[in-house]
Amino acid sequence: MSIVTAVLIGLAMGAVFGLALEKSRVFEPGMIVGQMQLRNFIMLKVFLTAVATGAVVLAVLHGAGLVTLHVKATVYAANIVGGLLLGGGIALAGACPGTILAQVGVGYRDAVFTLLGGIAGAVAFSYAEPALAPVLLTGGPGKLTFADLAGLPYWVLALALAAALLVALYALEGWRPWRRDLGEDVDGLHTSGGRGTGVPGGHPSPAE
Repeated sequence: MSIVTAVLIGLAMGAVFGLALEKSRVFEPGMIVGQMQLRNFIMLKVFLTAVATGAVVLAVLHGAGLVTLHVKATVYAANIVGGLLLGGGIALAGACPGTILAQVGVGYRDAVFTLLGGIAGAVAFSYAEPALAPVLLTGGPGKLTFADLAGLPYWVLALALAAALLVALYALEGWRPWRRDLGEDVDGLHTSGGRGTGVPGGHPSPAE
């Protein structure tokens, strides 16, 4: 695959992903913080659906020999510390690396500062990585997959994962219907007197 083809495919996939984020309203700060507080489950449903869809697509492409998998090594310290920092940042900002661009696109003014903060953090980490590597980037089993552990073809486990996620999504939707979690203003917030904030920083609507 040429670089041009890879870039075009990446742009197309990004456009589809952005459209899905906007239509599902998952980019809304109320949706994100609500998921972190376990009072809104639309974000979990959308992301589990994405994982199931991706598993099926990769199973087909990998089974047909059209793609190869490049597994990243498991590093316990980096995974745990990084996960905690990312989760804390998501809860505080009401945004994640995937949704922040959608928030900027629809006009959330404070999202610009979150985006700049994320870029600054990435730059800071690039300079600090040599010092952090001996502490955070060591220790772990290396490149490890369920396919290796089970001794089964990747496509079999990928399809099994997708099926299990579909069952989980069906049960989750039965427990918490998505229309209930949308909120009065389709932003994940439930207020009794018009639009409220309910999230860190306020996150006023673009119109406000």
